Amino acid sequence: MKEQENPQISNLHGWGDIPEEDYYKLLGGIKASKSFYTSPRGLKLFTRSWLPSSSTPPRGLICMVHGYGNDISWTFQATPIFLAQKGFTCFALDLEGHGQSQGLRAFVPNVDSVVQDCLSFFNFVKQDPRFHGLPSFLYGESMGGAICLLIHLANPKGFDGAILVAPMCKISDIVRPKWPIPEVLSFVAKFLPTLPIVPTADLMYKSVKVDKKKIVAEKNPMRYRGKPRLGTVLELLRVTDYLSQRLSEVSISFIVLHGSADVVTDPNVSRALYEEAKSKDKTIKIYDGMMHSLLFGETDENVGIVRNDILSWLNDRCSE
Repeated sequence: MKEQENPQISNLHGWGDIPEEDYYKLLGGIKASKSFYTSPRGLKLFTRSWLPSSSTPPRGLICMVHGYGNDISWTFQATPIFLAQKGFTCFALDLEGHGQSQGLRAFVPNVDSVVQDCLSFFNFVKQDPRFHGLPSFLYGESMGGAICLLIHLANPKGFDGAILVAPMCKISDIVRPKWPIPEVLSFVAKFLPTLPIVPTADLMYKSVKVDKKKIVAEKNPMRYRGKPRLGTVLELLRVTDYLSQRLSEVSISFIVLHGSADVVTDPNVSRALYEEAKSKDKTIKIYDGMMHSLLFGETDENVGIVRNDILSWLNDRCSE
């Protein structure tokens, strides 16, 4: 089955047609770059960085992970740009099968391998002498939030904190395939794991609240528009079930942010994470009426509220 191209694509970037370098200059001269990183298993992964302007010494290092079907080059950029303007150095990578990274589109056969890809890249970044002594934080959206928790469980002392935005610790029952579909899919996936046939609606339309922002998100040339692949869905179900049983092992300082109207990932599991985690420093924000895409899909006013909560949390844990 060939993935359908979107005939509506016209923008060069999520913000419009302004070239990247010119756009960054307009935003206060933040320093942005992009490159490829080869993981220990030989996977070529696309990466980006956003650094504060040369007149602003960095206050912290933020290692960022995007969500399922997304990438780091379209609307995702808005958050690291905002944080770089506030003095934080940000790095992110397109996960296997996403964006400009190697792999079959939206096929994630083994999340544990993805976790090791991220951990390897972030540890590589942390070795840069420019960032020695800086506090380091994980940041993850949706599936990326789950991956951040798995990174933490794999390396409990590796980071100073985590920002978890609508983390996929459990797939909402509203979009989770109903019985007997999971059992049938499990059987078929043994033979055809890459088959894109899981009967789930396009999650973008369940994630983004503002209609004009749905249009922007739809124009993303890298966004996966096909049905979820069998192997990916089964792996995400496995990982979220695993994570939901290990919430009490989480010890990292964290802030978890979730919309009460999220129908993609379950806000009640974020509440459970907050209650069960053994972290001494933990914060939860549940936003009444907000949906899954907190940092793009909401009204600009709501996005500003969430951004400022994240910035306030970081400010309390980093020196000026």
